[in-house]
Amino acid sequence: MLHIYENCFSDRKITKLGVRDGVIVEPIPQEGERTVVTDLHGLHVYPGLVDIHTHGCVGCDTMDGTADSIAVMAEFLAKNGTLSWLPTTMTEDFEKIRRAVFTPLPENGAEVLGFHAEGPYINPSKRGAQNEKFIKNPDLCEFSALLGKKGVKLVTVAPEMPGAIRFIQNCGCVVSVGHTEADYDQTVAAAKAGATCLTHVFNAMPPLLHRAPGPIGAAIDENMYVQVICDGLHIQKSVIKMLYRTFGRDRMILISDSMRATGLSDGDYDLGGQTVHVRNSVARTDDGALAGSTSTLLDCVKKAVEFGIPEADAFYMASRTPCSLMSLDRKGRLDVGCDADFIALDEKLDIKLAVKGGRTISENK
Repeated sequence: MLHIYENCFSDRKITKLGVRDGVIVEPIPQEGERTVVTDLHGLHVYPGLVDIHTHGCVGCDTMDGTADSIAVMAEFLAKNGTLSWLPTTMTEDFEKIRRAVFTPLPENGAEVLGFHAEGPYINPSKRGAQNEKFIKNPDLCEFSALLGKKGVKLVTVAPEMPGAIRFIQNCGCVVSVGHTEADYDQTVAAAKAGATCLTHVFNAMPPLLHRAPGPIGAAIDENMYVQVICDGLHIQKSVIKMLYRTFGRDRMILISDSMRATGLSDGDYDLGGQTVHVRNSVARTDDGALAGSTSTLLDCVKKAVEFGIPEADAFYMASRTPCSLMSLDRKGRLDVGCDADFIALDEKLDIKLAVKGGRTISENK
């Protein structure tokens, strides 16, 4: 069967989107083929969002290590526009991390592309909401137990820790620099070793100073990607705009860094074995540190647009750019041969239709 979605708007280029067997095709019916046409007139159509840094939502967390939690999160994310994701672990007991990474994955909802290990190979002085008790130096032998077809695909590392450069060179997955005290030279060395990204840029790392540019200056010079929590709390509006003008849509990645309170009300929640207090939708640890966000990735895209970033570029940075970092050729694009993962939104950027692999998973009339 061929499904044709007509009158699509996406970066002002697409008027028809054809889907056959879960893949985007030229919208030309084969002889005798049943054809279904859906009119998306007036809606904005973009690739499904891809969140490479999200810990939890609706009361669940990656570190729960259960199939039920992953399934609940996958369903919530899909209904909110995120159709692919990397469940993100915390710095905890390594065996608990290993169990979380190899949790049975759901068949429905947002597709798990692999996992993001945020720690435990980070700097204690920049731990943020991570549990200092379980922080350790990079260990290639230990880390190898987390690799696999749907295992860890992205790891956050502090490059100044003993053994980190060798780890970056040999760990077998994409490396992001984060929770770090690294200076400019140390970050450049990490980039030369193979690190390609900064984890939640500006947060849990040295600032960008005119004579000490630190990791951010190194990322500029080494053409690295930067993950950005664009929730209006972690980074101020003018700095978001600076990052966009500096890195552009091809190197700036929007992330949610969401935790289990996302989609729920204020209260006290667990994050990585620590109590996090959510007040007025802001999550903080006992010592006042920000502890992830309570925003969805779509919330962050909307905030980016509110800040003045062009709509098409905001969606691009939440779909195409993370896929570029992760070398995912079939995701994040509405091109022939790509997976049919897309969302249709109204003028307020509220989701009216979400299609995953050619199958409608959410529809709001």
